[in-house]
Amino acid sequence: MKESGIYILLLSVHGLIRGQAPELGRDPDTGGQVLYVLELAKALAKHPDVAQVDLLTRRVCDPTVPAEYQEPESPIAPHARILRLPFGPARYLRKELLWDHLDYLVDAYLAFARGLPRLPDLLHSHYADAGYVAMRLSSLLGIPFLHSGHSLGRCKRERLLAAGRKADLLERSFHFVRRIQVEEEVLAHAQRVIASSRQEVAEQYGLYENFRPARAMVLAPGTDTSRFAPPRRAMPLPPAAAKVDRFLRDPALPMLLCIGRPVPGKNLQGLVRAYGEDPELRRRANLVLVAGNRQDLAELDKESRTTWKQLLLAIDRYDLYGHVAIPKHHEPADIPDLYRLAARRRGLYVNPALAETFGLTLIEAAASGLPLVVTGTGGPADIVATCRNGVTFDAIEPAAMAAALREALASRARWREWSRNGLRGVHACYTWDAHVARYLKEVRKLLHRGRKSRRQELAGIRSGGSSPFLRAEWVLVCALEAALLGDPEALERLQAWLRTSPRVSFGIATGHSLDSALWLLRKARATPPDLLITSVGSAIHYGPDWRPDLGWESHIGKGWRREELARALAPLPGLRLQAQRMQGQYKLSYHVNPRKLPELSELYTLLHSRGLRAKLVYSRSSLLDVLPQRASKGQAVRYLAIKWGLPLDRFLVAGASGNDYDMLTGDTRGIVVANHSPELGRLRGREGIHFSDLAAAAGVLEGLEHYRVR
Repeated sequence: MKESGIYILLLSVHGLIRGQAPELGRDPDTGGQVLYVLELAKALAKHPDVAQVDLLTRRVCDPTVPAEYQEPESPIAPHARILRLPFGPARYLRKELLWDHLDYLVDAYLAFARGLPRLPDLLHSHYADAGYVAMRLSSLLGIPFLHSGHSLGRCKRERLLAAGRKADLLERSFHFVRRIQVEEEVLAHAQRVIASSRQEVAEQYGLYENFRPARAMVLAPGTDTSRFAPPRRAMPLPPAAAKVDRFLRDPALPMLLCIGRPVPGKNLQGLVRAYGEDPELRRRANLVLVAGNRQDLAELDKESRTTWKQLLLAIDRYDLYGHVAIPKHHEPADIPDLYRLAARRRGLYVNPALAETFGLTLIEAAASGLPLVVTGTGGPADIVATCRNGVTFDAIEPAAMAAALREALASRARWREWSRNGLRGVHACYTWDAHVARYLKEVRKLLHRGRKSRRQELAGIRSGGSSPFLRAEWVLVCALEAALLGDPEALERLQAWLRTSPRVSFGIATGHSLDSALWLLRKARATPPDLLITSVGSAIHYGPDWRPDLGWESHIGKGWRREELARALAPLPGLRLQAQRMQGQYKLSYHVNPRKLPELSELYTLLHSRGLRAKLVYSRSSLLDVLPQRASKGQAVRYLAIKWGLPLDRFLVAGASGNDYDMLTGDTRGIVVANHSPELGRLRGREGIHFSDLAAAAGVLEGLEHYRVR
């Protein structure tokens, strides 16, 4: 790391990422986003104002992928590296299966960060899964974050539904409900949202309740013009030509080149249909589909296998043998050669995607002198408008696609004009140097505005020299009523165990206020704990004199508008304020009639429409707590882990209700007592969570025995 400069942490969680020869197209998750973050990391690291760029992703230990993906660290370029941290199963997983494991990545990075000489100045997340992780890390560490969506759930779902896909099948495959909910949360918290095009801002992010256009920054990606350049005269045919020409009856015809992953959203089947149903187009040009690498179709993931089956059936249906090339393998070095080969044969680059946020392949093709015929959605429309190097079409209509291709092939003079325009447009608007200059200008503004408050907040988190927990080797945190009280004899046994376990500090996490919690403890004749997390995680107090943690109050208090929230919720049916003793400075608590209360999503929409931000915690089908965005029992536990420098797997947390959920997940050691509420049932089978057969304090003791804590 350089001695001075900005330290940036990029987060791209899914897929397979390596610094050299990335396996683009290997599977649906290893595509343009991987190339984007690698190129961005290299371009940022070259800038003199940047000290270090780390790219955080998932460590994969799987015999089906190269061993380099299990390396904890690997270089990208000078002052840029890939960090791979393990979370979830060791094997490779598609992105839709990672959601339940993302909290473990948050905890893994917190543990890793304790060994860093300095924390990053900025987080930049890519896609919704990384956005979730960045949002949590930003909240815990006080670091601002930027977000790039790359693909948005609402847009993808709408386009797939328009193409005839069934809603229930889409939900099973893509988990859109969960993804869209996370995207809404990320957009509410990100300091800046980086979009690749104006259309992405207006028509894609604009579909989200929490999106604020004032936070958006249109910043198109760049391309490496040293790799992507037009063909030179008398240049021999590249090796990639043989991989294509062996399929073709007349290889000299213009190439309609399409490079894309074999997934439904890329609409490769629509392109084959458009080509196959147009005899004139088949006479005038060849179609070349470069859709990832494959050894055996039967070994591909289900989505890719289904897409290839549809493609092959369409090729056979239209009898396109000799007209369509579908190479099985290509190397990264083949891609620039394929663009140049298509340009040499006066062909076109085709992108038929149903939805495309930007489209890196389009500017690569343009930099190679290849004109564009592309979908009219998203970034492609902006690129064509900027470079004036092609035409767009409606990707839903195969006939419109075919007509656009015929028109683009009709005039050689226009083809040459488009080719020249594309070269000029890329060099003027789509280089990484221009991208990084604008990026860092905005970053400097953010860091300048927030440096003082973040430094104070971080100092509060990292302070705590007087904390008795610094000497503890374990911390036991129990929910109060259901997980601790209710069995006086078991409670006495647990307290006796604590008295003989000096290495274990004891805390209680409860929805009650401090006074109410202390009253309940006195009533039960329970020994006061070392720590009380009260009001569902919105306050932290230390015994024996119950000093508040002012750093935590400062951490959660930003943007909290309690009275306005109360007024907004007052008219709603099914809500009734709980007793005053259950309220707090950073907490509103309600009794709930579940038959009358609107869905939580409707409550969030109501609050967002009034510019209010809060976290809604629903538990026991009868209680609703309204908290600051940063407050929860789980967030409080993670804050304390950072403050005391104690790994999260040294926190034993015992819970029984829905407001204990995020305290139990992640790297903590969870204990769910037998008298738990139904909301916690979905945690059964999760790693690091033990379901006891005993209730209340007896269940806690049994959990301690399970984890062999002495």
